[in-house]
Amino acid sequence: MVKHTIPFTKLVKITLFSIFSLTLLACSEPKQQVAAPAPAVSVYQVKTQEIGRYREFVARTEASQEANLRARVEGELVERNFREGSIVKKDQVLLKIDPSAYQAELTSAQADLSSRKSGEDNAIRNLKRAKELIGDGYISQSDFDRLTTEESQAKAAVESAQAVVEKAELNLSYTIITAPFTGRVGKVNYNVGNVVGPTSDILATLTLTDPMYVNFQVEEDVYISHLQEQRSNNNSKSLAADISIRLPNNSEYPEKGVFDFADTKIEQGMGTIELRATFANPNGIIIPGLFVTLVLESQDKESMVLVPQAAVQENQQGKFVLVVDNKNIVAQRHVFLGRRLNAMWVVEKGLELGEKVIIEGLQKVKAGIEVNAVPKVVDATTGTISEMNIESKTAT
Repeated sequence: MVKHTIPFTKLVKITLFSIFSLTLLACSEPKQQVAAPAPAVSVYQVKTQEIGRYREFVARTEASQEANLRARVEGELVERNFREGSIVKKDQVLLKIDPSAYQAELTSAQADLSSRKSGEDNAIRNLKRAKELIGDGYISQSDFDRLTTEESQAKAAVESAQAVVEKAELNLSYTIITAPFTGRVGKVNYNVGNVVGPTSDILATLTLTDPMYVNFQVEEDVYISHLQEQRSNNNSKSLAADISIRLPNNSEYPEKGVFDFADTKIEQGMGTIELRATFANPNGIIIPGLFVTLVLESQDKESMVLVPQAAVQENQQGKFVLVVDNKNIVAQRHVFLGRRLNAMWVVEKGLELGEKVIIEGLQKVKAGIEVNAVPKVVDATTGTISEMNIESKTAT
């Protein structure tokens, strides 16, 4: 029986051809396209708040009381009984000037007063005896007149010596400098060992910062219109508005203000009148001299939508937000914004209560695409974005 063998080279070619054919068949099979998942974004459901008409003013803070501590007598500073920047109590001893010279003056004045009083007593006794003798002719009229004059002079000398004693006591008291009210004491300009006196600069400044004054100016026409409205409504309140301030770091101060004072004249050349509000400052957050923004808000309020600052973008047409509808489709919405309240903007037009705006993932989306909307919560004061708890999700 004859066996037919296939050459090795031909066998290799047949094998390669089979592999190539199988590869072509595999490549020719249609592939299934896998759809990309919708991008995840964080959304915030807008809420409303009662907000009134408002106006902002540039204002400056001022201590409600301020006292410059000065030396009223000359001498060496021997004591300082406070720490710079600390709170001191009313009548607390703050500084002492060396009292030695003033104590010596007082002792001398008291000794002189004692001597003058002795002379007065003697003059009074002499005049009394003269009154008993003049009627019997034992003393002449001229001697009686002299004794009367001496008695008057002695009394005058006592009064003069008494005044010297009082002045010496006053000068001695000036060597002790006390706090005229409870407040915060600032930097000391003279250290212990320095010689100070009435011509010296301010030793230190004491300020009362609770409450704190906030001064601002209003145009004359606005103020006059307010007065006319007040008179027509028989309103006893001098300024019927909610008063608040925004600090230099753009945070809202938590305490509300009370209108305190209006100047009695219009500032010439400016056409404005100065007004003042008072704010409680228990934690000392407000310091004198700050430039702040004072906000007057009417007490008649209406419900307005608030949106987080993180959701607001801007293009050539103005400010806008990206809204997610019930089908999770993104839409661009132009908005008209009002005042800013901490981390939120007041929306005057363009959004409705309950709509969802994108606050995170804005760079991943555009109008018209579908997204995976993840509800989040926004702290209205700080703007911090956090996860929504179970109760909030259920309520939504």
